[in-house]
Amino acid sequence: MSNAANTPTATAEPGKKRLTTSAMIASIAAEGQATKPAPFGHALAALAEQRPDIVGLSADLSKYTDLHIFAKAHPDRFYQMGMAEQLLMSAAAGMAREGFVPFATTYAVFASRRAYDFICMAIAEENLNVKIVCGLPGLTTGYGPSHQATDDLAIFRAMPNLMVIDPCDALEIEQAVPAIAAHQGPVYMRLLRGNVPLVLDEYGYTFEIGKAKTLRTGNDVLIISTGLMTMRALEAAKQLQTDGVDVAVLHVPTIKPLDELTILAEARKPGRLVVTAENSSIIGGLGEAVATVLLRNGVTPTFRQIALPDAFLDAGALPTLHDRYGISTQAVCAQIKAWL
Repeated sequence: MSNAANTPTATAEPGKKRLTTSAMIASIAAEGQATKPAPFGHALAALAEQRPDIVGLSADLSKYTDLHIFAKAHPDRFYQMGMAEQLLMSAAAGMAREGFVPFATTYAVFASRRAYDFICMAIAEENLNVKIVCGLPGLTTGYGPSHQATDDLAIFRAMPNLMVIDPCDALEIEQAVPAIAAHQGPVYMRLLRGNVPLVLDEYGYTFEIGKAKTLRTGNDVLIISTGLMTMRALEAAKQLQTDGVDVAVLHVPTIKPLDELTILAEARKPGRLVVTAENSSIIGGLGEAVATVLLRNGVTPTFRQIALPDAFLDAGALPTLHDRYGISTQAVCAQIKAWL
């Protein structure tokens, strides 16, 4: 497993600030942005104080999925399964059958690629109460295709019985943990780890499973976004406002089941460009899910997608990659201006 200590620093372009190893692996927070450390680990540890049925499992990545916080608080309920994701999911399924609520954590690439069949057959088909929480979703690491889970939403949206959650920030992760623990059935949740930005507290936001929420109103553009791209959508909306472009933002944290009623109600408002924004492949994620809902219901606004390309992405520093692949705030602003 690659780690920061063994990775050389990135080479800076002439005239630009040198990007160090930390930019390769992790924080998506902008300079000076408010953050909270390990919101998933702290939220799960706190919830487990009231829920003795909660257990935590890791495939040798507890430090990198923030589950080490839970492990320290509840060592008797933490299980280190080693670098064996299939075993991780099988063990979680067995614990769920015995009445526990297992939170199984690993990287999103390993859950969606290496352990897919075990999740499908052992957990989803049996509708077991397993919560699969996975770090490095989409383009949140610079370590290249072996670690970038750009296709996890497409893979898991297609799995019957499996709920799919993509939180935006630290506040939403904290609120989603008890919500998915209370939900009866399997859940896949994308995880932002480490020092996670805090954004939604400014909007009086409360997470609810299956509910999309309008965070900002606007007459020119509607951005329907999920995960960290809601953060970028809100930043872009503020910047575009200075250019006279009025942007609404609809946050969709639950990819499956999709809040079709709210999406349709917002998309039916006339005269707006409708743009989906997601930190995942342009194939099989939020954009195609929303497009299907709109067409199936005869709603036909001008529609565009902001997403990662259908390709294996480069390795490098995250700020550079986000610009290159169109999911940075500046890239979102530029693309929307071009479409308008």
